[in-house]
Amino acid sequence: MSSLARNLFRTLGGAALLAAPTVALAAGDLGGQAEQQPTNWTAIIMFAVFVIGTLFITKWAAARTKSAADFYTAGGGITGFQNGLAIAGDYMSAASFLGISAAVMASGFDGLIYSIGFLVGWPVITFLMAERLRNLGKFTFADVAAFRFAQTPVRIFAASGTLVVVAFYLIAQMVGAGQLIKLLFGLEYWIAVVIVGALMMIYVLFGGMTATTWVQIIKACLLLGGASFMAFMVMWNYGFSPERLFASAVDVKAGIASAGGAAPEQARQSGLSIMAPGNFITDPISAISFGMALMFGTAGLPHILMRFFTVPSAKEARKSVMWATGWIGYFYLLTFIIGFGAITFVLTDPSFLDPRGGLIGGSNMAAVHLAHAVGGNIFLGFISAVAFATILAVVAGLTLSGASAVSHDIYSTILKDGKADSASELRVSRITTVALGILAVALGIAFEKQNIAFMVSLAFAIAASANFPVLFLSILWKDTTTWGAVIGGFLGLISSVVLTVLSPSVWEATLGYAKGSAPFPYTSPALFSMTIGFVGIWLFSVLDRSRRAQIDRDGFLAQQVRSETGIGAAKASSH
Repeated sequence: MSSLARNLFRTLGGAALLAAPTVALAAGDLGGQAEQQPTNWTAIIMFAVFVIGTLFITKWAAARTKSAADFYTAGGGITGFQNGLAIAGDYMSAASFLGISAAVMASGFDGLIYSIGFLVGWPVITFLMAERLRNLGKFTFADVAAFRFAQTPVRIFAASGTLVVVAFYLIAQMVGAGQLIKLLFGLEYWIAVVIVGALMMIYVLFGGMTATTWVQIIKACLLLGGASFMAFMVMWNYGFSPERLFASAVDVKAGIASAGGAAPEQARQSGLSIMAPGNFITDPISAISFGMALMFGTAGLPHILMRFFTVPSAKEARKSVMWATGWIGYFYLLTFIIGFGAITFVLTDPSFLDPRGGLIGGSNMAAVHLAHAVGGNIFLGFISAVAFATILAVVAGLTLSGASAVSHDIYSTILKDGKADSASELRVSRITTVALGILAVALGIAFEKQNIAFMVSLAFAIAASANFPVLFLSILWKDTTTWGAVIGGFLGLISSVVLTVLSPSVWEATLGYAKGSAPFPYTSPALFSMTIGFVGIWLFSVLDRSRRAQIDRDGFLAQQVRSETGIGAAKASSH
C-alpha cells in the first residue's frame, strides 16, 4: 500500500496539487473552516447508537444522584482502575485525537511536542499531587488550596481560575465537534455546535459525575481501540517499519513542494524538514514556554484534579494515576503514527482535498480522513462516533468542574458560609451548567477556524500560571499565606490571559490584526506568566505580616500530616 500511495501521488496528485499548493499547511494555518458535505448515514447510525446508549447511562446515573457528593464525585465510589480509564477518557480529548494528528500532519516532528508535553505532566501529578489532593479535598481543587487559608478570597480566586481554564478548554472541544458533525452530517457549523452543547447539558444536568465517569470510560475504550486499529493499519502497510513510513512522508511533502513550484533541492529540503524541529516552534523561548505550559498545566486542570475526589482512598488515587499514565502514554504514541499516516494516505488522495487544496472539513479532520483511507466507510463511521464521544465526555467533565466551582466554592462556601443544603447547591450547579453550555456554544462558534490542539495548549498555559503555582506552594511551602496565594494566583491568571490575547494566535489569527503586529511575539505565555505567578506568591507571602498570615503558617503542620497520612480524610470527604 505504501508504493500504491506513492504511485497515486505521482499519477493523480501532481495535477491536483499543482492547482492547490496550499495543501502543505503551515503551523499557523491549522484550523481550516469545515466544508459542508453530503450526509454520512453510517456515521449517523453509529452516532445514534452511542448517544442512545449514553442517555440510558445518564438515566441510570440520575437515579443514583441524590446528594451533592453524588453529583460532584459519584459518592467517592469509583475504583482506581475505573478512575484511571475515566481520567484517560477525560484527558484524551478532541485536541489529542484530532488536533495532534493534524499538527503532526502539518508540521511533522514538531507535532511531537504536543504528545510529549501532554504526557510528561503526569509524573508531577503522580509524585506531588494525587495522594495529597485525595487526602485534603472533598469536591474541588479549591478545597485543597483553601485548606489552611481564609476561605473567601482563596475560593474566589480558585473559582475564577477554574472558569477561565474551562472556557478555553471548552472552545477547543466545541470547535472539534462542530467541524466533525458539519463534515459528516451536512449540517451548518453553528447547528452542529448547538447540538453538542445540548447533549452535554443533558449528561451533566441529570447524571452528574456518575454518568460523566461512565461516558468517559466507554469513550476511552472505544478511542484506544479505534486509534490502535488505525495505527496498526498504517504500520502494516509499511511492513511495520517506521523508517519506511517516515521516508514515504518525506517523499509526499517533497512532492507537494515540487508541485507548488519549488526547485528540486528546495522541494527535497521541504520534505526533510518534517523530520526536524522548527516548523511550528521557531525559537527557543517559545519552545521552552510551550513545553512548560503542557507539562505543568496538567497539574492545574480543574476537571482532571476533580477526578481524584471520586475514589475512596489515597491508594486508589495513586492507582488511578498509574493506569491513566499507561493508557495516555500508549495513546500519544499512536497519534504520532496517525499524523504521519495522514501525510502518506490522506495528502496523496485528491478525494480528501477540497478545490483549494486543503483537507475537506479543515485540517482538524486529518484523523477522520485517515480512518476512511485505511478502514472504509464503516470504520469512518466508527471513528467519527468515537471522536464525537470523545468531545461529549470531555465537555461533560469540563462543565461539571465549572459548575462545581460556582455552586460549591462560591455559593455554598462563600455566600452560604458552608451551610447550604445539598438540594439548593445542586440547583445552583444545574443553573451554572446551563449557563456554561450557552457560553461554550457561543465561544465554539466564535473560534471556528482555530486548531483545537493549540486552543487547548492555551488553556494549559493558564492552568500552569494560575492554578498550579497556588496548589504547589500551598501544599509544599509552609510560609505561603492567604494573600500571597490570592495575589500571586491572580497575577498569574491575569498575565496569562492578557499575554494569550496579545499573542499571534489570538491577536492575529482570531482578532484579525495584520501578521507580525501582535504585541507579545511568542506562541505561549507560560514561561513569563508562570514565573509571575510563582514570584507573586513568594513575594506577597514574605511581605505579609498580618495576623492571618501567622495562622496560615501555623496551619501547615496539620495540613502536612493530613496530606501525607490521610488522617481525617475519610470523614471530611463524606458529605
